[in-house]
Amino acid sequence: MESKFKTKDNRPLSQKVGYFLEGLLFWRGRPKGMIYTRDIDWDDIRGIFLPDGFEEKYSYLGSVPYNEDSEVFKAMYPLVLAMDYEAKPKWCPRWFLRFLHVFGSDKSIVRVRNWTLHNLERKLTKGIAFVDWKTKWQDYDLRISIHAPKHLQDLAEDIEHGFYSRGAQEELVAKILAIDPNASIIWGSVERFIKQLEELENKQNDK
Repeated sequence: MESKFKTKDNRPLSQKVGYFLEGLLFWRGRPKGMIYTRDIDWDDIRGIFLPDGFEEKYSYLGSVPYNEDSEVFKAMYPLVLAMDYEAKPKWCPRWFLRFLHVFGSDKSIVRVRNWTLHNLERKLTKGIAFVDWKTKWQDYDLRISIHAPKHLQDLAEDIEHGFYSRGAQEELVAKILAIDPNASIIWGSVERFIKQLEELENKQNDK
């Protein structure tokens, strides 16, 4: 005898197929020990095959700069290109690395969604990736953390020092010119501007 509680699925076939495919591609995040993986959606898939801008294009490298009009982006631009050159095998398309980053590493440097895909990503890219970047005490105090060979680490350090030097010089020059608009400005040394500013402040205090 047929149960009176039996329900009938009246959805059209197209809707059933759509839900089935969505279930295959865009499964929800789930617990992985103490970490919960993120939900994958259509925007993640679009970013893999149709990246929108610089950040999405190189997103497989991790936390790359996103604001193309910012001074930080302009300073770090050469580093991203250099890391991409070292990380991407010549035969491997970037979309495949972005795919592995989403479905293997969960778009993260700390989470793992699928160990097989995650390990493949690390093998192909040789583990080269951005860990973090930020400005700390001042806007020009840039800190860059990466997993990369020594020559890329050296490049990141040179970018940090250059960015700090230019920012600090601009700040000191603004203070110098506020005291003496006709002051002689010779760019290139933070220490020289510090000494010049101190001398101007001492003269100002003596008066």
